[in-house]
Amino acid sequence: MRKWLSLFFMLTLLSFISCQDILECIINRHPELPIRTLEVAQVNQFYTESIQAEIKNEPMDNSYEYYFTIDGNLPRGIDSYIDYRTIVFEGVPLVAGTYKFTLRLSVEQSYNYSEECENNFNDCDGLCSESTSQVYTIIVN
Repeated sequence: MRKWLSLFFMLTLLSFISCQDILECIINRHPELPIRTLEVAQVNQFYTESIQAEIKNEPMDNSYEYYFTIDGNLPRGIDSYIDYRTIVFEGVPLVAGTYKFTLRLSVEQSYNYSEECENNFNDCDGLCSESTSQVYTIIVN
């Protein structure tokens, strides 16, 4: 009887929590920004640098939409633009200094997405988490 009760409890639990969610976090698929130092910029000289995002442990990370936001200030004269999985910083910095900012990334699966699949426990994207952030610094001499 105890064995059947344990089995019943396990099946009931799994009906509320998807096995897929558990596997997603075991596999540990999540968006990732590289930990790295950005190139030093020079005042009044053209500067370009890029950061490419990926989905860790996901061979098909091109199958996601990538959304970047920047919290903080870029050096005056440097702008950012997004090229799919890459954010590019480009321009001619005008003022020397150290500029620290947080780059935030959130991702969403771009194919086979179905609202019917969404519920409180599972959104069917195969990810353990859908966002990340990393602090970067651009030094302008």
